[in-house]
Amino acid sequence: MDLNRMFKKTSIRRSSGHQVEEGKRPEAPKGLLKKCNKCGKGIFTEEYKNNLYICPKCGGYLRMPAYERIALVTEEGSFEEWDRGLVNTNPLRMKEYPDKVKHLQEKTGLDEAVVTGKARIGENEVVLMVMDGRFMTASMGAVVGEKITRGIERATKEKLPVVIFACSGGARMQEGMTSLMQMAKTSAALQRHSDAGLLYISVFTDPTTGGVTASFASLGDIVLAEPKALIGFAGPRVIEQTIHQKLPKGFQRSEFLLDHGFVDRIVERQNMKEELCHLLDLHRNSGDTAVRELQEISDAVKKQGKYKAPYKVSTEHAKDKTAWERVGLARAKGRPVGEDYIHGLFDNFVEFHGDRYFGDDHAICGGIAMFHGQPVTVIAQMKGKNTQENMERNFGMPMPEGYRKALRLMKQAEKFHRPIICFVDTPGAFPGMEAEERGQGEAIASNLFHMSDLKTPILSVLIGEGGSGGALAMAVADEVWALENAIYSILSPEGFASILWKDASLAEKAAKAMKLTSYDLYKAGFVETIIPEPETYTLETMLEICEHLDEMICAFLKEKMNLPEEELIEARYARFRRM
Repeated sequence: MDLNRMFKKTSIRRSSGHQVEEGKRPEAPKGLLKKCNKCGKGIFTEEYKNNLYICPKCGGYLRMPAYERIALVTEEGSFEEWDRGLVNTNPLRMKEYPDKVKHLQEKTGLDEAVVTGKARIGENEVVLMVMDGRFMTASMGAVVGEKITRGIERATKEKLPVVIFACSGGARMQEGMTSLMQMAKTSAALQRHSDAGLLYISVFTDPTTGGVTASFASLGDIVLAEPKALIGFAGPRVIEQTIHQKLPKGFQRSEFLLDHGFVDRIVERQNMKEELCHLLDLHRNSGDTAVRELQEISDAVKKQGKYKAPYKVSTEHAKDKTAWERVGLARAKGRPVGEDYIHGLFDNFVEFHGDRYFGDDHAICGGIAMFHGQPVTVIAQMKGKNTQENMERNFGMPMPEGYRKALRLMKQAEKFHRPIICFVDTPGAFPGMEAEERGQGEAIASNLFHMSDLKTPILSVLIGEGGSGGALAMAVADEVWALENAIYSILSPEGFASILWKDASLAEKAAKAMKLTSYDLYKAGFVETIIPEPETYTLETMLEICEHLDEMICAFLKEKMNLPEEELIEARYARFRRM
């Protein structure tokens, strides 16, 4: 292709000494090319549009017009627009402001910086709101705030989930305090939507800053982000001017926020519809419907002859191994870890990240999954399977942000009437200086406090080590089960021996004295049942354990989810009151 024939020629004059040379410089026809604001290279406009507004040269995400984003994530023809044509009041009487708004309306085809309405994503009806950066950098003024608030209010009335794609340069300067008040107005509307037990999914796109970040965009039950999106309260230039330092590469980008606990998941644009559909499906079966469906599923399993009652515990093998031998088996390399139970027992697991305060602790993994068609919240303390994984997961010793992440997910489960299933396997909470600085004791205490009266069933399963308060912070449950060679104790045998007898080498003696085996725990009433293990317990022999656990969890949920909330909480309180 001869590109020269595609461009018109623009005359230029070049000075060479005292001579002026006439020449022609190629100029692209208007609209044919666009400069990528990420890599600076020229790209064909049609090419990047067809590529979902992603630069084909650098992979950078460019801003996507609202209506095209709506078409991308919704079912064809399902979008019904709301509240188009609301009139801007120009509260500060800015002389040029109305003309600027009118110009942008004509240029973009938008009435304002957000498009709102109702649509279908898969089989799910949702209230969808999409901000568009072409309209005054999607700054939030009175009309933007009003459209979003009306959309949330209507979603609450119609009992629909809300999905908002945020994009904004922040508050709209031309509207002064009126703009600022939209932060409170939209947030208050979301509080009522949340109190009604309804789902809100927030999606950060590039850029989302200022008042939008500091209000509705950060308040999602689930917070998603597109890759490398700029997300922050103060913009990078403001920060650099304030602190007189150059910001590090990647600061305030989606990946930075994921690491620091403020984003659940980063989702590529081409996968966004599928992700939203899956998340909405997981929440569609919440509430009373979920209870009825679980009843039906449990009855069906029983009729098929697959259902078994929980184990009648036998203690005949209690003396087959010493306490110290069981400690070794609980810690054994090759023993299944938390993620093995998640994948072995549940379908469609979606992991969520972060505590919303500081970080994302890889020693605790949590999210939503399906169990026989029932949505459940699954949280597991995570050891690694090799040295590298153990280092990434801090050898299964959670930090405060891990416990706060777990509690956040538990409260989310309570809101949507999802049962909670925890897998406990930790030597104990991390005892380091940074953990103390970030409030390790308070984080554990908060879990104990709030788990005691969560209005949804809680099951905790000891799968390996149960060390001290670090284990208890995920075991304030309606029932606690233990695998046969799991242990649960006030601290490690080594620590016990060091404190009482000033000699860590007496750990074997300590293990016996501490009564930390599953049989000891069952006899004392600390666990409700023991799950027998094969002689050699590895991933290869895990299937039988998972089959037993599947049957037992089904029975547990069938019983507990049919209890009135008050009775459930009172029974949980009584369980610990008698200890």
